Amino acid sequence: MLRYALRHILSGLLVLMMQAASIQAAEKPNILFIAIDDQNDWIGCLGGHPLIQTPNIDKLAKRGTLFLNAHCQSPLCNPSRTSLMTGKRPDTTGIYGLAPWIRDVDSLKDIVTLPQYLRKFGYRNYTTGKIYHGGYGRRKKDREFDVIGTPATVGARPKKPLVKTPSGHPLVDWGVFPHKDEDKGDWKVASWAVGQLDRGLQEPFFLSVGFFLPHVPCYATQKWFDLYPENDFVLPPILKNDRSDTPRFSWYLHWKLPEPRLKFLIENNQWQNLVRSYLASTSFVDSQVGRVLDALERSGHTDDTIIVLWSDHGWHLGEKEITGKNSLWDRSTRVPLIFAGPGVRANQRCVRPAELLDIYPTLIDLLGLPEKKDLEGHSLKPQLCDANACREWPAITTHNHDNHGLRTERWRYIRYADGSQELYDMKNDANEWHNLAGKPEYASVIAKLKKYLPAKSAKPAPGSAHRILTVDEMGNVVWEGEPIGKNDPIPEID
Repeated sequence: MLRYALRHILSGLLVLMMQAASIQAAEKPNILFIAIDDQNDWIGCLGGHPLIQTPNIDKLAKRGTLFLNAHCQSPLCNPSRTSLMTGKRPDTTGIYGLAPWIRDVDSLKDIVTLPQYLRKFGYRNYTTGKIYHGGYGRRKKDREFDVIGTPATVGARPKKPLVKTPSGHPLVDWGVFPHKDEDKGDWKVASWAVGQLDRGLQEPFFLSVGFFLPHVPCYATQKWFDLYPENDFVLPPILKNDRSDTPRFSWYLHWKLPEPRLKFLIENNQWQNLVRSYLASTSFVDSQVGRVLDALERSGHTDDTIIVLWSDHGWHLGEKEITGKNSLWDRSTRVPLIFAGPGVRANQRCVRPAELLDIYPTLIDLLGLPEKKDLEGHSLKPQLCDANACREWPAITTHNHDNHGLRTERWRYIRYADGSQELYDMKNDANEWHNLAGKPEYASVIAKLKKYLPAKSAKPAPGSAHRILTVDEMGNVVWEGEPIGKNDPIPEID
């Protein structure tokens, strides 16, 4: 009899514990995590381009808090995404290039990433598209995600390249050719996410959706391309000989890359075509963001889901005489960053500096999870409650060992590995056309900003490759294993 009573009591306790766990899980907000590749500030709500049409992202921004001064930790896919997902700066991990994957580095193989930390507290992790660089994190043994969906792909491609670029790289192409939106890789990524939301996800869920465009190749279908006029009004403003007051070392950060220089675009009448293709690709991705947000609405989870939308870094389209990323100027570092949902004040525009590094601690804070003290970012929760809340930290972007760009509300300060510098007054020179670093009257400004730079910068991690720049103790500069002479001609420029 006693045994039966004890069994009955234990059974009842088990039921209560399961019910409590169920209630606790239901009370945790879900997370919809939307990433866009190579997306600069050419988004309607950010005002980066006067003609851009991104109604879905703009609508999301009104539902939450938009950071107008958000910056990546690195202007390159792998180090930027690694930093965001680990909560560590590139100068801490030594991840500066497109390789290695963190789990292939002994000192990083056990680091707890954002999805892994969420899993500890009951979250089911779903992913589709590009969250980490390339295929990183998508293998079961990587232990990042529980359910792995459609990978990121270009999708439909023309039978031969549309543009013959100096590098001939298969990804560096752009323009229009006959195909449908449904043929594009990002359509398939959005469709997978939509399908998961329509069928219902195990809660609480962390659903990460990574879009490939407007990363090259910027192939556009005609309807998106036609949104943007065939005239010079689509072109970004540039200053002739803009690099005349920048250090030679600034060229070393993107010494030889697949992406062409502005010189090539002008000489081959391709500048306008590339800009229109990038704008069209951005509008297409916006439409896919809209599809996912509509599915979230249908699922009934809009009110209990925190939405985070971000890009891994920006992209030049002729500014500073280059295309692509790999620089420490605003065009390369400034990115969209939007939070919406539970705990986030709606219709806010925040001008305080923010970093992608802040996403990890911010989500922990919003969810009320135990603090993870080894994270190097800072929670943005104060700004999500009040966009005018003070924030003492600048945003810092690092590209390769000991090259740092620092952004406050007013200033952009850059210090390169050889000690050369740039300083821009972003209030009066938003295009970064006039380097003030050599003017004595700004020495005190630089002195204050320098205090925020990392005291130490890790050397490239073992296995580092692709776009790696190093400087030895003698000041010798090496790009991808090849020395750069002090008088070597700048590729595709000199």
